[in-house]
Amino acid sequence: MTTEPQPDANGNREVVASISYVNGRRDREVPIDQVGEYVRPDHGMLWIGLRNPSPELLGKVVSELGACDKNQEEMLEPHRRPKIIDYGNMVLIVAITVEVEAERPIFGETQFLIGDGFLVTVRRGATAGHSPLRERLEASPDLLKRGSDYVASELLDWLVDRYVAAAAKIESVVEGAEQKLLIRGAKDSDIRRLYRQRRDLLRIHTVVSPLAEICRRLARVEMTAVDEHARPYFGEVADRVLRVDELFNSLREALAFAFEASLMIGQAAQNDTTRKLASWAAILAVPTAIAGIYGMNFEFMPELKSPWGYPVTLGVIVTICSVLYWRFRKSGWL
Repeated sequence: MTTEPQPDANGNREVVASISYVNGRRDREVPIDQVGEYVRPDHGMLWIGLRNPSPELLGKVVSELGACDKNQEEMLEPHRRPKIIDYGNMVLIVAITVEVEAERPIFGETQFLIGDGFLVTVRRGATAGHSPLRERLEASPDLLKRGSDYVASELLDWLVDRYVAAAAKIESVVEGAEQKLLIRGAKDSDIRRLYRQRRDLLRIHTVVSPLAEICRRLARVEMTAVDEHARPYFGEVADRVLRVDELFNSLREALAFAFEASLMIGQAAQNDTTRKLASWAAILAVPTAIAGIYGMNFEFMPELKSPWGYPVTLGVIVTICSVLYWRFRKSGWL
């Protein structure tokens, strides 16, 4: 699902949402330059969603929420691997998104800044928005009342759903590649495509697998910004990440097995062709040898003067060739 950011009250398309919730219910949309005034840890939560924000906008938002300079610098940097940083009063989670278009993965980045009474999500390059999840949580105020840490676990679970959707698309690509390799064998173009697909799956593994350890850490390590009642949810997300990662690994192995099977089928076909050629060469050697002997034009040779010499010689050739053909046929060479 692709969502385009809607302009906020000030017409800013970088701001997808800036909403204040009180007791799990939507209270109001907060102007982006007043977010610091609506952080209410005791009674509500502020949820800010940004997409491809400018450094100025992102720095302004997180500074209003009390983020330190190191935190701001980290959020401005692009990332190629998931990571987690605990700043004491808030936790920054960086996750890598995976979308599949035209049979190739597209990688993006989503950051989650969890604080006491607020949650900031920053998307870069990710096509799937969080609006469906936000609508589902708004329909269940009791869930939103649990706080920003619980919402962050739901967002990570939503991210795993996108991994599953990407795996389903890649699985259809892998099945098509398997059929081509097993039916017509491996051609040069197929080998290049196979290498690219396995390389893509390896890249997906490197960005998905660290997220499981991050969720394990959120579930086990005590952090100020993560309540102890929210930790089990991160543990469940970690289990899902591990299962999805195993799925991507199995797809990569399936491509390897298909390639090996294609090579074995090709070798078997070559061996079969070699046996057939050797069998026919042995059969044709008989008339070639007899005709070569009688073609020497010596004066005294057996049955040159006999009226039955020609048909007898042909009969001998046909008999020997028939016996050889029967033997090769019985042994499976023909």
